[in-house]
Amino acid sequence: MFKGKGLEGEEQGIESLCRCDSGLRKKKKMVYGDLVARSSTPRLAGGSGVGESSGSKPQDADYSVPLLGDELELSILARFPQCEQWRLSCVSKRYLDLVKSGELFAIRKEIGYKEASVFMLASGESSWMMFDRTFRSCRRLPILRSDACFLDADKESLCAGTDLIVTGRELTGATIWRYQLIGNKWIKGPSMISPRCLFASATCGANAFVAGGIALEFSSEGAFGMGMEYGQTVLNSAEKYNPESLSWEPLPDMHRARKKCSGCFMDDKFYVIGGRDRDGNHLTCGEIFDEKKNSWDLIENMLEDAPISTSQSPPLVAVVNNELYSLEPSSNQLKVYLKDRNEWKNLGPVPVLSVVNKGWGVAFKSLGDELLVIGSSSESSTSNSMSIYTCIPDPRAEQLRWRRLYCGTNHLSPFILNCCVMVA
Repeated sequence: MFKGKGLEGEEQGIESLCRCDSGLRKKKKMVYGDLVARSSTPRLAGGSGVGESSGSKPQDADYSVPLLGDELELSILARFPQCEQWRLSCVSKRYLDLVKSGELFAIRKEIGYKEASVFMLASGESSWMMFDRTFRSCRRLPILRSDACFLDADKESLCAGTDLIVTGRELTGATIWRYQLIGNKWIKGPSMISPRCLFASATCGANAFVAGGIALEFSSEGAFGMGMEYGQTVLNSAEKYNPESLSWEPLPDMHRARKKCSGCFMDDKFYVIGGRDRDGNHLTCGEIFDEKKNSWDLIENMLEDAPISTSQSPPLVAVVNNELYSLEPSSNQLKVYLKDRNEWKNLGPVPVLSVVNKGWGVAFKSLGDELLVIGSSSESSTSNSMSIYTCIPDPRAEQLRWRRLYCGTNHLSPFILNCCVMVA
């Protein structure tokens, strides 16, 4: 169970994780059966077929899975949970090299094995956290070594392939930092074609899509002497990030320029929902980008009946099984979008207090076939600590049943600065 302190030295990268005590190195039952340390000259015991030490002290222990071929062993290791892969690094130098090389991820991709991981930055925390989908396993990412401007300013986050992308502004200009799951490190760049904030984003496969937002413009004086300031330009441009080429590609412009909008993928199309126009007026229309047609279609009155208040967060939306769900901050109600009728159906209350900060600080995401919501619980006894809930949504239901996850995060702030889900 996560207790917030993590393994000492973990933030220094995978190499530092290997400086653990010998007791962890001898830990067994890692994947299937025991990992047995074998010397270079094994001796068979009584027809058991299991290699044992020859009596001489092994000089370079081999913690590979006994009696398994290399291909099967790698297939097993590739299924090891991402949040726990650092433990493999502590087993042997060979496993350390495997984790660092990215070979295990290549095998996962080849066999079609994927799992969801949740990346989150809570208010008051100095480092990002990575959780497995059950929130029973967690580790802190290395500290992001950016300047104070980037760390203190608003940031946007999204995932592409095995990269966590965090966008913001530094003293010298708009900046993107990427956390590489393969290698466990932060790398700067590449920059967007049009640096922006408060934009819509969504992930499809290994690619990430962004649209709209406010242009980040550099000023010699900047806001509060910080070099960067939010511009007045509201964008209708869109871009696609390709993690293989490490590049941003331009997409056709949307019909409407919009900021504080949200994005999602449904029916293999990129949806951009809500937001405000250049004059600050609320937009009730949505737009759909069809990559096959390379064009946008406008959906009028998509949010016509949604109550919107001043300073409200961008729409809280998530897609599960090709159904679009929305958390309405003003009422804490969950709604499902009826595509054929361009209407929304109420599915009852969500057990977090999204209304307190008008939707800001609440994480509302899809997690496989479940909805995930993180924030301050509506139960008074736990309203001052982080609460995590999931449910399996059913568009036909009148009200959904939420399940609370107890995972030792009570010490964390319930105000979530950034949250995104990586499926890889």
